[in-house]
Amino acid sequence: MTDRSTPGPEALEALSPVDGRYADKCSDLRPLLSEAALIRHRVRVEAKWFQFLARDLRLPELGTLAPAVLDAATALAEHAPAGEAAAVKAEEKRVAHDVKAVEYYVRAALAKAGASPAELEFVHFACTSEDINNLAYALMLKAARDEVLLPAIDRLAQWLVAHAHKYAELAMLSRTHGQPASPTTLGKELANVAARLKRTRTQFAAVEVLGKMNGAVGNWNAHLIAYPDVDWRGAGERFVGSLGLGWSEYTVQIEPHDWIAEYCDALARLDTVLIDFARDAWGYVSLGYFRQRVVAGEVGSSTMPHKVNPIDFENGEGNLGVANALLRHFADKLPISRWQRDLTDSTVLRNIGVALAHALLAFRSIERGLGRLEPDPVRLGADLDANWEVLGEALQTVMRRYGVPNAYEQLKALTRGKRVDAAGLATFIASLPIPAAERDRLAGLTPADYIGLARVLARDA
Repeated sequence: MTDRSTPGPEALEALSPVDGRYADKCSDLRPLLSEAALIRHRVRVEAKWFQFLARDLRLPELGTLAPAVLDAATALAEHAPAGEAAAVKAEEKRVAHDVKAVEYYVRAALAKAGASPAELEFVHFACTSEDINNLAYALMLKAARDEVLLPAIDRLAQWLVAHAHKYAELAMLSRTHGQPASPTTLGKELANVAARLKRTRTQFAAVEVLGKMNGAVGNWNAHLIAYPDVDWRGAGERFVGSLGLGWSEYTVQIEPHDWIAEYCDALARLDTVLIDFARDAWGYVSLGYFRQRVVAGEVGSSTMPHKVNPIDFENGEGNLGVANALLRHFADKLPISRWQRDLTDSTVLRNIGVALAHALLAFRSIERGLGRLEPDPVRLGADLDANWEVLGEALQTVMRRYGVPNAYEQLKALTRGKRVDAAGLATFIASLPIPAAERDRLAGLTPADYIGLARVLARDA
């Protein structure tokens, strides 16, 4: 399979933007989640099952396998021969069954290596198609998570933590309900996102990837009738474990897909954290708290030449929305199967790469947007200086400590819906019936100083 690093002319004909416009931005998922990848893992599982029957279970009918046949099975399990996917698809066109096509492909390769007709009967032995499919998808989703998605998430988390530390003391006005509120620091707000991302990342990474290998309806019917004395329950668990997967023993024809629902839900929750952050970052750019570095040659608007738009955060938000729409559908639909099996999961699972690609596009868009941000300390300071009324919380809380009656009501009358400057607050503070030292402390307080433990929390991120 060719991994395109940049979209070629054929990308202009693609129906999905992840294989067209954005092909170069999610190309590292293509070797893991494409149709060719699915075929590769199906071949791998078929070849490994053949090896397992011969080497682990030592079935007597496979006791005289030629070394060349086992070597051929090993090669199929570990390496994709040139033209593998095309050969399997050609066979599928002939037999009109995707997994049977894989079986015939593996049989042909082992026959070429010298396997006898009797030995070839142990390719796909006692298997249903879903024994192969569920393991193939499990291997695909595990690799996509561990090799591509988690590293992309970790780069975002590293940026957030590094800049939480860098801007731990840079005071900024909070905005609850969009209105001026008690000050915080830019670093602390980044630390908040880092903490949420860390938690959801941990949950996503912890989802156990499961697999089954137990026959047509999950009861080992065919296995047991052929070899009554073999411990097939233990064999299945060993085989699935040898692939690096957890064991799903109680199933119907299909593995129940509950773990895939957990995987999709966990990723969707992480995505939601980043949607929230992308919107906030967009808002802070709008307020002028962040400037965006200008990229030479870039155009922000077809008519307004001054524009530098926060398009990376918009792109990230949009792609996360598409990803989550699919992920939520997968989580709701995949664990449901009529009786022992229906085929609705098959076509749905084929779209899982699309969802993960949109998530990856979003992670990389947000990362790119973060790389262009620079805080504007002057703008942050001006906003704080224009909103002295946010110290109303500080004053009324100290007044409460010293038993001043109606502390909240007094500050409400002074500040609610009004702009109060430093002089107005100083006059109010001078009149307070509290210890002189406390009046002096409050008189020296500015909005930029009133940040609680924000700087400490940011540094501890």
